[in-house]
Order: sequence, then structure tokens, then C-alpha cells
Amino acid sequence: MDDALAARTWPEVGELVAAGAVLAVPVGSTEQHGPHLPLSTDTDIAVHLCRRLAAGRTGVLVAPPVAYGSSGEHAGFAGTLSIGQAALELLILELGRSAFDTFGRVLFVSAHGGNAEAVTRAVDRLRHESRDASLFLASYPGDAHAGRAETSMQLALDPAVVRRDQVVAGDPRPLRELLPLLRSGGVRSVTDTGVLGDPSSADAQHGRTLLDGLVADLVRHVEAAWPASDLSGVRS
Repeated sequence: MDDALAARTWPEVGELVAAGAVLAVPVGSTEQHGPHLPLSTDTDIAVHLCRRLAAGRTGVLVAPPVAYGSSGEHAGFAGTLSIGQAALELLILELGRSAFDTFGRVLFVSAHGGNAEAVTRAVDRLRHESRDASLFLASYPGDAHAGRAETSMQLALDPAVVRRDQVVAGDPRPLRELLPLLRSGGVRSVTDTGVLGDPSSADAQHGRTLLDGLVADLVRHVEAAWPASDLSGVRS
């Protein structure tokens, strides 16, 4: 049966919860990713990771994604929709509290770096409230934003959404050099295209390699938090 929470009925969810199911919540953003990638890129990656986790492990349900995040650094580019850190922290906190009315275990999977501080604070608060929450922050090697890494992953996920004829290079400096500038003036202060890196050499195979690595990291993270043997009675 479909691993999506939204496709289930409440009695079906209840049966899985009784056996110890994990709710996986993808957390992404709606923000510019250069002239060649869709605004949904971070959300697409987070959803993919959760679905791959559910496909390989019994007893994982995937929640509808949180598609708005803390993306203020991308202000000034059309289409970016940011709810800021305070609102994101509160959203994750209240969503988590609601989820724990049903689920004993909740995993948040965030694929947007700008979400990290807010989501970490929210999950820490949930854990402080004695709720069995866990957070996975997707991290991968490569350029900072809308460059080879993210473009390759989108090519692996859905090549039809990548505007190959609109690919342009952006600021090539590593993130550690750009961070002070990004914090003071946002992405627009260092690039007019919204790209940090060079997507021109992106390819789907590289994207699959990056995604496989993220999935492997996620599986290890979940296994450390909740060993699969604990879910032996769960049927998907």
C-alpha cells in the first residue's frame, strides 16, 4: 500500500501506530533556485528521501511536506516564499505536538540549510517535552546553491523540470567564504542569477550518487534512533 500518510484512512493509520510506526515529515522550502531549477527543489529532495526511507524500511509513513521554510536570504528573487525562523520553529513545534497525539515516533527530514536552526530548536523542544522526535539535516558535498549538486539531483529526480537552456554559472566561492556576505546582504548581494556555484557540469548519474549517499545517511540515522527490530510487527 502507498506509504503516504494522506492516502490512508484513520483506522489504517491506527493499526500501524499500534505496531510502532514512524512518521517521516519532509521539510523543504519554496525559494528561488536559479533560472533553471524549480522553486520546489529543496522540498522535492526532502520528499524523495522520506519515500526512499519508507520503501526500504517497514513501518514508515510519509507525511505531506512542509513546503515553506526560512528562506529570507533569497528575498528579492521572484517566487521565493519565506515564513522566517520564528514561524518555522513554531510550525514544526506545533506540528510535532499534534503528530505525537497519534504517533510515538516522529522524524523530521529537512533539505534546506536555512531551516536548520529553527527546526533544530523545535525538535529539541519536543524532545525536552519527552517526545520521541528525531531530526535529519540533509548535507552533501558540492557547491552552495543551485549549482552542480542540486541540479544533478533534480536531473536524477525529474529531468523534465530542469531548464537546461537556462543554466548559468553563479558565484563560485565556497560557502564558508560567502556566509558573512549572505548573512548581511542575502543571496542577491553576491549573485544576480541566484546561483552559487556552476551547474553546467551537472548530470543525472552524479545526482543519483548524491541521493544514494543521503539515503544511506538517513537510514543510518533512523536505525540509530529506532532499530528496525523494534518494528518487527509493523506491516506496510
